[in-house]
Amino acid sequence: MVLVFQVRVIYHAEEVEIPDNVEVKVEGKRVTVKGPKGELTKDFSHAPVNIRLEDKKVIVEVYMARKKEYSVVKTIASHIKNMILGITHGFRYYLKIVYAHFPISVKVEGDKVIIENFLGERAPRIAKIVGKDVKVYVKGDDVIVEGIDIQAVSQTAANIREVTKLRGKQRRSPHGRGGGPGVLDGIYPYKREIIGIAVKEI
Repeated sequence: MVLVFQVRVIYHAEEVEIPDNVEVKVEGKRVTVKGPKGELTKDFSHAPVNIRLEDKKVIVEVYMARKKEYSVVKTIASHIKNMILGITHGFRYYLKIVYAHFPISVKVEGDKVIIENFLGERAPRIAKIVGKDVKVYVKGDDVIVEGIDIQAVSQTAANIREVTKLRGKQRRSPHGRGGGPGVLDGIYPYKREIIGIAVKEI
């Protein structure tokens, strides 16, 4: 018989600094942040952690933590940091419209991105815009997605990419199929940024 003992960490905490122009309210595990660009609320009730305010910091902590619970502390702290970045700066994703023979038309209608003439198809492809604060606009061959909630912005960008993702025989191939160049048509994410702070190539 083999006995396995899980090592527990007695106490672990992560601190998130609160800027002067940001208000944070913690109600149990429900966190609300308010700043120049708007307000975000996230409920972390699923997480086995304690969240509290101390001076100008948000403290995410756990007692007697196993490895999984230990890692959750850092994840929740990262979410709160992104909330603060969102309401102070915002997030922006860039996607490139790529086509060879059939010009792709992209327009925004309400909470949907309408993609027409993809590979010459008659029926439009439709991508859902996630979140009430996410904005999508088209500038030349770029589709730009921006907002204060990084999860909603990134999911909207993923939705646009997904509806133009090639499958089956049309899938992208480094050397094409049958010696040809392959089909490259689609809308591809290539850059993301924290507005006014940092840009990262995807």
